[in-house]
Formats: sequence, structure tokens, C-alpha cells
Amino acid sequence: MSFSLSLENKVALITGSARRIGATIVRALHAAGADVVIHYRGSNDEARQLAAELNAQRPDSAATFAADLTRLAGIEQLAREASTWRPRLDILVNNASSFYPTPVGTITEQQWDDLVGTNLKAPMFLSQAVLPMLRDSRGVIINIVDIHAQRPLRDHPVYGSAKAGLVMLTRSLAKDLAPDIRVNGVAPGAILWPEDGMSDETKDAILDQVPLGKPGSPEDIAGAVLFLARDATYVTGQIVAVDGGRSLGW
Repeated sequence: MSFSLSLENKVALITGSARRIGATIVRALHAAGADVVIHYRGSNDEARQLAAELNAQRPDSAATFAADLTRLAGIEQLAREASTWRPRLDILVNNASSFYPTPVGTITEQQWDDLVGTNLKAPMFLSQAVLPMLRDSRGVIINIVDIHAQRPLRDHPVYGSAKAGLVMLTRSLAKDLAPDIRVNGVAPGAILWPEDGMSDETKDAILDQVPLGKPGSPEDIAGAVLFLARDATYVTGQIVAVDGGRSLGW
């Protein structure tokens, strides 16, 4: 196999990418040569700071766009504005995600709409909205899934169901869009702890289930995305677990 050394002249759109894992994916694709569309919903300051950092390295190589991806109008707005900035698209990374517990008996319609909207609806309709550009470039869709799409996480039935749906969407699109567009997923394990806090006991219990015995880093996820986007030219319909082996069984 001949590996490409650069994503120069290619354009990537990464949703939910102002901070955390999304921002690391943006930096990795940008470092490989791609121009990047940084999408965010509420993280305006972080998005602008990230774009300024990247544009200082390579002028006019990053742009920011705000959109609520739980609404079809927001999805179509993002696709339209991104295509105005760059009239091509080679890589779509569906990373935006809401994550919080919804114990059975307390689930609200708003929680359902938010969790299913960000984790399943947005990837489907955004992929559809940018389909003509991806077909023209013979591009790539990469969905950020979760190892809990396969094994349920207690008190997260809506989130887990949405991510399980995203796994099937990944495989379905891979079949339907071939041979023009490759579609794959990355399933993170213990990468970043939740921002709302987690006890040391819970962290230790999770790491006890990880054969490699340590948490991963956002760079591990970004590296898998870069591989699938740039190098894995004969890979489609696959979910790559980046979890230190945790999904082997717990």
C-alpha cells in the first residue's frame, strides 16, 4: 500500500469540534494538510481560538460555524455555509454528541430529542446534506460512535440506543454509498472522563476492565480518524474500537 503523506487541498468538516476530542481531531487533520470546518453549538470562544491558532499556522485554512444539529434547519444551514466557504468536501467527521444519564422512569421527550438528535439524527441528515460534494470528491464519512453502542451503560438507555443506531447507520451508508464514498466509525473507550465529575472509585473500576490498564488520549481517537480518512482506502463499513481492549469483555 502506498500511504499518502498529506491531506493537502482536501477539506474536512468536523462537528462538535471546538474542544475536547473534536478539537484534537481538527488539529490532526489540519496538521496532515486539510482545511477544516470547525462546527460548534455553544462553544463560541473555544471555536474562534482554535481557528485563530490554525490560521496562524496556515492562513485561511480554518473556519467556524455555529449550528444546532438537533434541528433540520440547523443541519442544512451548516452544510450551506460550509460549502460557501469551500465548495468541496472530502471528509465528514460526525463527532458532535450529547452525553448524560437518563434513568428509566425519568426520561423526558426533550432528553430523547437531544440525545437522539445529536447522536443519530444529525449524522444522518448532515451526511445526506453534503452527499453531492462527497460524491464529487469520492470522500469519506467517519462517525464517532462509542463502545457502549455494543454493551449498555447503566442509566444511559437513550444515549446507548442512539449510538447503537449510529453503528447501523454507519454500516447502512457504507453499503448504500459504495463505491463512491467510504463510511466507517471509531468507538472510543475511556478517553476523557465526563466533565461533570466521576469518583476515583468509578474510574478505577473502569480501568480494571481495560486490558492495557490505562485511559487513552484524544490523540488516540484522532489518529484512528486520520488513518480511516487518509490511509484506509480499502476499508468501509467498519467500527474501530479505540478502547485499550475494554470491549473484549467486561
